[in-house]
Amino acid sequence: MNSPITTHVLDTMHGRPGSGITTTLEFRTAPGTWKELSRSKTGADGRIMNFLPEGFRIEPGVYRLTFFTEEYFRLGGIESFFPFVSILFQVKDFGAHYDVPLLISPFGYSTYRGS
Repeated sequence: MNSPITTHVLDTMHGRPGSGITTTLEFRTAPGTWKELSRSKTGADGRIMNFLPEGFRIEPGVYRLTFFTEEYFRLGGIESFFPFVSILFQVKDFGAHYDVPLLISPFGYSTYRGS
């Protein structure tokens, strides 16, 4: 079973999954205060499906995914503009699944709520 929060990364410069990208998942406990829930790397398919353990119930609130993109591009010998990408999103329905994809290139990124 998948975690209630998942992600996947597509490297649009190369047209392939962004594998091996260190990613953190955090929960905002108060304005300006974050609690790290998980740290993982994207797999060969660019996905992280198991951020949280099976049965973990997410709370309504604000979450943050941070992708360490500079590290990823540097390993490929490519200079990048963004050292990391942080995506903040709000969970209102704790029973829902939240997939937050990231499309990256060395000088741009895009995201959306997936399914």
